[in-house]
Amino acid sequence: MLKKQKKLILTPEQQDSMRRAGRVNAQLMDYLRPHVHAGVTTGKIDQLVSDWTRDHGHVAATLGYQNYPKSCCTSVNEVICHGIPDDYELKDGDIINVDITTIVDGWHGDQSETFMIGEVSEEKRAVMQCAFDCMHLAIDALTPGCRVSLIGETVVPEAHRRGFTVVREYVGHGLGRQFHLDPSIPHFPNRQSRIDRLYPGMCFTVEPMINAGSRYTRSDKSDGWTVRTKDGRPSAQFEHSVLMTEDGPEILTGTQHGPQKGHVFHSAAAVSES
Repeated sequence: MLKKQKKLILTPEQQDSMRRAGRVNAQLMDYLRPHVHAGVTTGKIDQLVSDWTRDHGHVAATLGYQNYPKSCCTSVNEVICHGIPDDYELKDGDIINVDITTIVDGWHGDQSETFMIGEVSEEKRAVMQCAFDCMHLAIDALTPGCRVSLIGETVVPEAHRRGFTVVREYVGHGLGRQFHLDPSIPHFPNRQSRIDRLYPGMCFTVEPMINAGSRYTRSDKSDGWTVRTKDGRPSAQFEHSVLMTEDGPEILTGTQHGPQKGHVFHSAAAVSES
């Protein structure tokens, strides 16, 4: 197991390649940001991802990955992850997670954000806030050589304290020249995550998926990808690519114009009243 993990430790040059991939992916997220609003279709968001990525000389990692048909994932309301962009038109009250992964000179940058469309319910706002805060709390808890389980040991109590649940079927992952590498990064503690450790030079994602209701999921058999909450209540997710360094975790996919650590989300109604 340790030998397997040592293969994931990147050289300083490779770490710089991952930093560049993360920066490019974050630039794409900032480019998309003003386009994610009511009246836009999820298919249009995908087209923007495809065009921007191609025009900048990069590759959208999801397109064709295990036969996935689009250049990003767009997961609306009760969709937890892997929502396929189509002709659905975003409307006031929706929340949508946009998950993008860009291959830059062979290296992967991976992140996602959940956006509020207009005035959303307090439940949706709160589950978004929980997912965002849990991601940053988990990253901040990490130290060089720590157990992977520290992520789940941070996320689960915080989500439960707020009355929400943590998805277990879908997890974070190692990242590098391949899209998904060991170790698996669950957002709940389990046996394997108590064994695996995060050493300097390892790159991975932290991406808790938080449900407003039950943690249980159901997969759409018709498309083979879309995952929804079993009870139909909303779900939210935020994701960053993270590099473990000798000094601690370094976020590789930080945006210039997106929410920063400590951000408090407000619906459109709350903003207009303030």
